[in-house]
Amino acid sequence: ASAGDAEELHYPQGEHRSDYDREALLGGQEEVDEYVKLSPEEQHKRLKSIIKKIDLDSDGFLTERELSSWIQMSFKHYAMQEAKQQFVEYDKNSDGSVSWDEYNIQMYDRVIDFDENTALDDAEEESFRQVIKSSYLETSFLLLFFRRDLLHLKDKKRFEKANQDSGPGLNLEEFIAFEHPEEVDYMTEFVIQEALEEHDKNGDGFVSLEEFLGDYRRDPTANEDPEWILVEKDRFLNDYDKDTNGKLDPQELLSWVVPNNQGIAQEEALHLIDEMDLNSDRKLSEAEIMENQDLFLTSEATDYGRQLHDEYFYHDEL
Repeated sequence: ASAGDAEELHYPQGEHRSDYDREALLGGQEEVDEYVKLSPEEQHKRLKSIIKKIDLDSDGFLTERELSSWIQMSFKHYAMQEAKQQFVEYDKNSDGSVSWDEYNIQMYDRVIDFDENTALDDAEEESFRQVIKSSYLETSFLLLFFRRDLLHLKDKKRFEKANQDSGPGLNLEEFIAFEHPEEVDYMTEFVIQEALEEHDKNGDGFVSLEEFLGDYRRDPTANEDPEWILVEKDRFLNDYDKDTNGKLDPQELLSWVVPNNQGIAQEEALHLIDEMDLNSDRKLSEAEIMENQDLFLTSEATDYGRQLHDEYFYHDEL
């Protein structure tokens, strides 16, 4: 399902469905079963421990800022954990680094290694690619035909950039930079350049609204643009083009191409306060959370209940 489909299931007619959170995002039937196995007493104990950790100033209340910071930290923690697990899977010979060949074998079940100038083995694919290179045709069919190869080339460039020590493979830190370039400072310039190569068609170092919208061409018989175009235009004008000059500079571009975990976290923090704040002081007490703990346990604040099974989050610090 697309992100739009998921959003519709999550917020049908704009109404938040907490049961959708539990069904779709708790982490599969196994984790749901694990969640149910906790006794109410143990569940309360772990939840109170998490609330205590979110409350950075220990004043007994969770503010929007504290909730947002906690959710962002949770996003990063699980992204890093996932990358560490992937690293072990990709490192076929267990030598502590992931080579380009090992990455290929894990992703494609074979070693694929070519660059823009290497002729492809398949004569038909190669002739199509030469047509693209010579005439700059960019029809949807041809781009779809080469999507795998283009993505593979982008992967290789990102792999080489992440490989700081120029060794034969990526160590764990470099592999994390490869998988999550948005989390690593030395990859920022690469992320920007990659986005410019893809979207900056006139090579002026910026992305205009037309370039942002891609291949969209307005139907001359239509009275107005379709809904999705209006939404995209609104995002461009109000979310990304901060200096309102009609184009995205490299920093503005970054806010578009990098997942905006901060924005998602702030939205979820506000949603929780809106739903759970019983005395309208715009912050949550432990009592307010325990009064409506089901909502809290089906939210990003506890990663849909997963934090109750992860000692990193609920373990009491000495």
